Amino acid sequence: MPDLLIELFSEEIPARMQARAADDLKKRVTDGLVEAGLTYAGAHGFSTPRRLTLALEGLLAESPTVREERKGPKVGAPDKAIEGFLRGAGVAREDLQERETPKGAVYFVTIEKPGRPAAEIIAEVLEDTIRNFPWPKSMRWGAGTLRWVRPLHSILCILSDEAGHSVVPLDIDGIKSGDVTEGHRFMGSGRFAVTGFEDYEVKLKRDHVVLNPQERAEHIWHDATNMAFAQGLDVVEDKGLLTEVAGLVEWPVVLMGDIAEDFLGLPPEVLQTSMKEHQKFFSVKNPKTGRIEKFITVANRETKDNGATILAGNQKVLFARLSDAKFFWENDLRVAEAGADAWLESLNNVTFHNKLGTQGDRIARFTALAQELAGVVAAEAEVIGEAARFAKADLSSEMVYEFPELQGLMGRYYAAAAGRGEEVAAAAEEHYSPLGPSDDVPTAPVSVAVALADKLDTLTGFWAIDEKPTGSKDPFALRRAALGVIRLVLENDLRLGLDAHFDRQLLRHEAHQGDDELLARALMQDLSVEIADHGVLGAVVRTVQDAIDGDLPKYIEEVRNRLPDTSRDLLGFFHDRLKVYLRDEGVRHDVIDACIAMPGNDDLNLLVKRARALEAFLRTEDGENLLQGFKRANNILTQAEEKDGVEYSFGADVKHAQDDSEKALFAALDVQEGAISSAIGSEDFAAAMGGMAALRAPIDAFFEAVQVNSDNEIVRRNRLNLLSRIRTICLGVADLTRVEG
Repeated sequence: MPDLLIELFSEEIPARMQARAADDLKKRVTDGLVEAGLTYAGAHGFSTPRRLTLALEGLLAESPTVREERKGPKVGAPDKAIEGFLRGAGVAREDLQERETPKGAVYFVTIEKPGRPAAEIIAEVLEDTIRNFPWPKSMRWGAGTLRWVRPLHSILCILSDEAGHSVVPLDIDGIKSGDVTEGHRFMGSGRFAVTGFEDYEVKLKRDHVVLNPQERAEHIWHDATNMAFAQGLDVVEDKGLLTEVAGLVEWPVVLMGDIAEDFLGLPPEVLQTSMKEHQKFFSVKNPKTGRIEKFITVANRETKDNGATILAGNQKVLFARLSDAKFFWENDLRVAEAGADAWLESLNNVTFHNKLGTQGDRIARFTALAQELAGVVAAEAEVIGEAARFAKADLSSEMVYEFPELQGLMGRYYAAAAGRGEEVAAAAEEHYSPLGPSDDVPTAPVSVAVALADKLDTLTGFWAIDEKPTGSKDPFALRRAALGVIRLVLENDLRLGLDAHFDRQLLRHEAHQGDDELLARALMQDLSVEIADHGVLGAVVRTVQDAIDGDLPKYIEEVRNRLPDTSRDLLGFFHDRLKVYLRDEGVRHDVIDACIAMPGNDDLNLLVKRARALEAFLRTEDGENLLQGFKRANNILTQAEEKDGVEYSFGADVKHAQDDSEKALFAALDVQEGAISSAIGSEDFAAAMGGMAALRAPIDAFFEAVQVNSDNEIVRRNRLNLLSRIRTICLGVADLTRVEG
């Protein structure tokens, strides 16, 4: 079986596209070959800045002959039907065979498709792959129609086995395939021929090209860490940067340079970000002081002066870049030390969203919400308010304008410079977190309050203007914001009723958009107080009517009619996100649905504790059997109620019990009903599940021993009412009708 080697040699491919392109080449070629009948033993894709390579082992020399039997029209069918079948099958009338079937005589034909040489199939598949390659961006050059990420220079495509190798003939817009490639742009010796993958890889390395990107990355990291270690320093780990740099060079040469003394006083994050974003340098820090003192750069060639000239040029450019960063830092410090009022004022002129107002409007909204959360997080409302008002101040700074990824982090430095206190400084940095499933969750009470308020304001705002995620589109990262709220609540063990906070924040958004803005703002405080007292929006109308004379403003009427639905829809979105979050724990969706159906489902902490306890219980033998017993009881009871047209919900009396198992079930229910109810009231769901487990045996024994639908009508009604007690007790823990199984 021959091996296949393909190389597509071009001008420099952007580093961010290389890994995906290598995978796409591998998938598209192998899928095409397999579809044509050519199987293989193994496939490997590689990429460098100037080439995509695919190596296949154990490829079939030709596709197998395929025989296919087709069923045609009935014997005696109209000539047109038969001729149509012959054309579709590509056969002549004499090739038809008559066979008897249960439906009469039918024409059949056997079509044989002979195998094709591998080279012929490869040429077709590779041409289709090249012409339809899924580059994120591509270009045309010259007079041809071919599009590629950068001008494509050559195509290497050979089949090789023990007898030798042969070129797979291919011509795409004048680029003919061959067995020739070239090595490094500057250190290579020119073009050379290869006979197979091993010969190709060896000759490339001899010509200063490391084909495997993983090998290049490992070489860079090894040399960088060794250089730093030799001087008692550490390289700041950055896997993303390492992957990118490995895609910028074919022959990595690691060099370490100095950072001028003028810049060592800059925050380490500023140095690291500036060097990474502008120069693709690794930062080297002193582990004793935490300062970044040197940098690592990776050249693409060896030089006679061992990189001295390259380093000198890099340091010159770096000096200019860091001079800018130092200028931004010093300017920002002057504003921060003056209290940062200029920044806060400027945010009133920065649009957050054309329907949601400015950043200043947004800060005012989530500051009010953050202060309302003071009791939830056990922190002082005044401190929370100060932290919330300052949290976004660094968005106006020159440093964050230049490096947006430093927002929050710079806020901490500027809060300290402004003398705002440690809690305020920490909240400025931490309130964006968590940004992803692996991001740390803030635990400081003030930071938690501001983080929750920021995310809840974002979510309620976009729900208020009906800009919700749809399908795979989520331009405002609202799924991430909801997951952030869930993690903040659960990992800090907070008790937070979301409904009331949704209503108050939705009202704030409505007030911003209301027709009568002055009236809206005047009523807002009363409305918020009313919701805080009653926890429902229905009380809003009474408050408004007491506060004004005459008819309700039109927009308040609209709010009254629309807001509850918006709030419920947003809570449903949170429940969907919660299912995704708990899926990794193994909590089933139907179990969560059973708990969502219970009162207090806007308290995520309560909801999750109930769901976890129920999930653990249902995994036990007692839980599984009790669920079956509940479903049996519920089904019998439901059918009886539909048949009789009455509700069997009370009146079960032990004096009508005839069987010992029936009496034992009455006794068990009398004992466990109070215990389960008390456990649920104290939110001890583990104890509630323990009480449920104690019911499993008497319920099983009851169903084994008695017939519920007895001929004795009094006994029948009593037993149905007994089933109603079982259903009521079980539904007090969770809506088990929603649990599968």
